[in-house]
Amino acid sequence: MATGAGWAPARPVERNGAPRGGGARSKSVAPGPRRPSPSPARSRPVADHSGSADSCRVRVAVRLRPKNSEDLAHNADFDSYVELQPESKRLKLKKNNWSCESYKFDEVFSENASQKRVYEAVAKPVVESVLEGYNGTVMAYGQTGTGKTYTVGRLGKDDPSERGIMVRALEHILSSLSFETDWVAISYLQLYLESVHDLLAPEKTNIPIVEDAKTGEVSLPGAAIVEVKDLEHVFQLLQIGEANRHAANTKMNTESSRSHAILIIHLQRSTRRKEENSSSLYIDRRDTFPDDLPLVLKSKLLIVDLAGSERIDKSGSEGHMIEEAKFINLSLTSLGKCINALAENSPHIPTRDSKLTRILRDSFGGTARTSLVVTIGPSARHYSETSSTVMFGQRAMKVVNTMKLKEEVDYEILYKKMEREVDQLTSEMERQQKVIRSEKMQMDKRLKESERSFHDLRMTSNMQIESLEKEKRQLESAVKKLTQDLDKERGQNNLLSKHVTELENLLDENKQQQLENLSKTKFLTDATKEHEKEMGELLRKLEEERCCSSSMKDRMSVLQQQLCDAQSSAQLQESMARELEKKLTKATEEFTIQVQSLKEKVSELISEKELIYDELKSTQEKVQQEMSQRQGLEDQIVRLKPSVSDNCAEESQTSRSMVRSGSGLGNTAFVSKSGKLREALSGQRGTISKIFEEVGLPNVLALLKSEDLDVQIHAVKVVANLAAEDVNQERIVEEGGLDALLSLLQTSENTTIHRVTAGAVANLAMNGSNQGLIMNKGGARLLANVASKTDDPQTLRMVAGAIANLCGNEKVHLMLKQDGGIKALLGMFCSGHTDVIAQIARGIANFAKCESRMISQGHRKGRSLLIEDGVLTWMVAHSTMFSASTRRHIELAFCHLAQNEDNTCDIIASGGIKELLRITRESPREDTRSLAKKALDSNPAFLREIQ
Repeated sequence: MATGAGWAPARPVERNGAPRGGGARSKSVAPGPRRPSPSPARSRPVADHSGSADSCRVRVAVRLRPKNSEDLAHNADFDSYVELQPESKRLKLKKNNWSCESYKFDEVFSENASQKRVYEAVAKPVVESVLEGYNGTVMAYGQTGTGKTYTVGRLGKDDPSERGIMVRALEHILSSLSFETDWVAISYLQLYLESVHDLLAPEKTNIPIVEDAKTGEVSLPGAAIVEVKDLEHVFQLLQIGEANRHAANTKMNTESSRSHAILIIHLQRSTRRKEENSSSLYIDRRDTFPDDLPLVLKSKLLIVDLAGSERIDKSGSEGHMIEEAKFINLSLTSLGKCINALAENSPHIPTRDSKLTRILRDSFGGTARTSLVVTIGPSARHYSETSSTVMFGQRAMKVVNTMKLKEEVDYEILYKKMEREVDQLTSEMERQQKVIRSEKMQMDKRLKESERSFHDLRMTSNMQIESLEKEKRQLESAVKKLTQDLDKERGQNNLLSKHVTELENLLDENKQQQLENLSKTKFLTDATKEHEKEMGELLRKLEEERCCSSSMKDRMSVLQQQLCDAQSSAQLQESMARELEKKLTKATEEFTIQVQSLKEKVSELISEKELIYDELKSTQEKVQQEMSQRQGLEDQIVRLKPSVSDNCAEESQTSRSMVRSGSGLGNTAFVSKSGKLREALSGQRGTISKIFEEVGLPNVLALLKSEDLDVQIHAVKVVANLAAEDVNQERIVEEGGLDALLSLLQTSENTTIHRVTAGAVANLAMNGSNQGLIMNKGGARLLANVASKTDDPQTLRMVAGAIANLCGNEKVHLMLKQDGGIKALLGMFCSGHTDVIAQIARGIANFAKCESRMISQGHRKGRSLLIEDGVLTWMVAHSTMFSASTRRHIELAFCHLAQNEDNTCDIIASGGIKELLRITRESPREDTRSLAKKALDSNPAFLREIQ
């Protein structure tokens, strides 16, 4: 990455992101007549944090990199070339003693300016505008090696004073938020070879750029958006992005960034907190949104670390690096054209010439507040590059943006509120339903109890009525008997009355006779006393009979009253029974309705079951048709296979395109082909294309499981040729092609299948997203097993190429060693075949370079895994025995191993010092010689051994 030579040794971090969409209301600020904004908005004054009247103009600062040893060696008098005047904010460029040009900037930073001062002058006003709801951009532009990445992406985890704009901006934002109502997340992307890659999720490549037709807002759907809560999490994410960003060693910079890095900070804030501090800023909110809707401010901050512009003759780029430099310069040229057009008020802005200008469309001439820091070097050797950088900054100062406030309804909070209300209503409805069910159960229980009680009461009433009727009959019989006795007593009383009357008559007669018969006086007196006594006895009996008759009448009245009460009680119970019968009838009707509803549901389920059965039957018929089609395809493959050439020489030449380098260490030299061979290969590709178009990828993959060996072989060849194209790899993996290929490696014993299958796996292993899948599915172990069982040079070359591609991914190194991949590479050396040894050397170089990079970044410590498997001893013993390209890979691997201090003892013990000295003298590549010399000079133990 573009770490300036005089800034700091650590490697900085860069990131990029994708915005989140949503319906919003925009409010704009424009100081004067400028280009129309992408969407309609209302103007409102904005606070100027810098104190300048042109708060919406792009602010530009220039920063001078300190001198380094190279600058001093080429031009000691660098002060005569660049003159800074921080007080007047001017910079002077002296082309010679009589020609001088002066430029005015918003800020001028000397080589002694601190990181904190640069942040507060350049980025802090933009960050504060982002916190208020406006979009913002901070960007670094300049020649390669002038300190852009140090200014923007320096982590400074151990030394806070060294922190760059990325870390300081996130620290500022996190300290200003309330995480109860606010939200912040980041995305980190790189633009590499005009393709947008996600640095936080490396498997996401070629991310599309989408522009909203209505608002003109640019978004990157598919990019990872990671929410952050603290600075430690920020450091972790930035370190991940740093490890995934493309960098290379050039003459002008040992760690030159080969891509543009963009960190996008997504910010969402509740307007309630803002209204407490600045209510006047939102006075017209009620004109658009009702008071009861929750509103949020959504903004984003882009921090851009552009790759440095470079000249090939100065940077010494070669091979793939020339292609990288071409795309870097092309995107920077497109950005310069857009700045020129905006500065000149041109009616057409060519933002679609590059993906970089499309992403930065809102930053220049758009709605964001933008600050630009241009970095320059002190060496007069780069006068033309410095002058071009300064003029870029001057033109950028003429660009005016129209700032807009993005305020929208917080549908998430509104959704959560409605969800809570729905949950409450649902719980209340469930509670009421539960209460209703409980009451219904209680009513059913009471109804059953009432039915039982009514039945018991009816039985009891019937028994009581029968008992009362029986008792009534008994009472009536007793009354009748008493009446008869009373009548009988009355008759006796009448007889007694008659007898008394007769006695009275006799007494009168006796009284008359007393006069007549004195002698009979005593007798009559006695008779009279006896008669009176009898009469008194009869009167007493009569009185007793009267009392008994009266008591019988009272008892009769009581029995009649009890009978009336029993009849009233029976009527009341009959009334209650009728009411219970009515309730029972109503409940029975409701139950009948429910039973009818259940019957209807059962009928619907039966209908659905019949439909599902019909669909299942139809599916079975389709499966049978597909099986017959598959059999026909297999027959068709058998008919077409004679047209596919199985010539060994053609396979050798075709397989060279299958095993391609994935590490960027160099380009494999291709053997020139004769016209006859070229025609044969063209015919073979035409046949494969015809098979693919007619059969289809799923059917081709299905043929890998065919029992016919010839069909299997030709199907594997088709898949291998398809896997050689990047556009087909993702589809092959998704359709299960990788699993099928690994299964063939494990189960097949055929050498041809092993050779072509290993070539297909090697092609898939060129994609970083596939490498982890191959390792997780045991691919390295299967490849090592194939290598141990065969001595066919072409098969071994395919296996070595596949393992070499896997060595280019540091994340799978440990698993690769554990599965025997490194030992398998060394074991294939016994074949003695030149192409096999070339692939072995390439794999070791890939492994050593990735391991060295991980150790330099602090992600790994300890001895190299290669040394543990004996690779160092092998390289020392055979480094001078091979071709030039193979030796170059071994020399690069040796230099990378020597940069790890934990390998010092092993290198000294194996005689590696002599090999390093030979590389510094005899290596044909200057960068390799420089790496070897750097390894020797930086290690005191090596220097002692040399002395």
